Amino acid sequence: MKKVISRILKKIRFLFYKNKEDLISIVIPAYNHEKYIEECIESIISQTYKNIELIIINDGSTDLTAEKIQSKAKDCKRRFKKFIFVDKENEGVSKTLNKGCLKSKGKFIVFCASDDSFTHDAIKTMHDFLKSNPEYVLAVGNNYLIDDKSKRLFWDCNGDTTSEIENAESLSFGSHLQKIRKEIDFNSDEFGTYKSFLKGNYIPNGYLLRNDIFIEKVGGFEERPSLEDYFLHLQLSKFGKYKYIDKHLFNYRWHDRNTIKQRDKMVKLTENTIELEKEYAYKFGFEDAYNQFIDDED
Repeated sequence: MKKVISRILKKIRFLFYKNKEDLISIVIPAYNHEKYIEECIESIISQTYKNIELIIINDGSTDLTAEKIQSKAKDCKRRFKKFIFVDKENEGVSKTLNKGCLKSKGKFIVFCASDDSFTHDAIKTMHDFLKSNPEYVLAVGNNYLIDDKSKRLFWDCNGDTTSEIENAESLSFGSHLQKIRKEIDFNSDEFGTYKSFLKGNYIPNGYLLRNDIFIEKVGGFEERPSLEDYFLHLQLSKFGKYKYIDKHLFNYRWHDRNTIKQRDKMVKLTENTIELEKEYAYKFGFEDAYNQFIDDED
């Protein structure tokens, strides 16, 4: 009897706090990650922040990704305010993300690749900051690098990955990015400015952002060929500040199929993003900064 009462009280407390907290939407675009998707979902289930809706869009996976997601559906329905799973034909990341955005109801939103994962207090940590600092549009923490078996990796002095910490020059993705963009102090207001993004993206993964700004003001992701994360930062930085939280909040998986490893594709998509940005720079009144950047590059 005591166990039954305890479970009931626990459920009541869960619902009470869940209803008091801001709703946060987490959108996972899933594609051929049968090996990793369950770990990704589990990391969200285990969040200390309670009021979450989880939206998973399977983008036409040809492996067992959809089946792995369905195997977690019962746990997801029990844990989250709302659980939505859409299984559709392949359309690409940007269209898939936009479909997830349109279904989201949260005050804040998170995008998570289906092969990555969060630490248990990641959402709460980022939300606590944004809730108290309305002038900020995005918060992000440090990333650890993990391999296909979820073992931690590091960067060596040649910019290659290593599993041996004694050979490491950068212990995290955040420290690696800070070495690449030495001119930017990650702990200052320089972090996340529009002008700095014109020179390239340097934001770690697993960020929390204000849903209304990206959906209502920007209109979601650009569906023409571009780098979706780079596009997002170019737009959000026009509407507010960015915060880097120097704490391990996210695990970025390093494996053979990472887009970041496909150099020619990355270069082309980066060029496309900069070209498309001209439209958005003029639309939102940032044409002077954009034109100055183009002049400097020429």
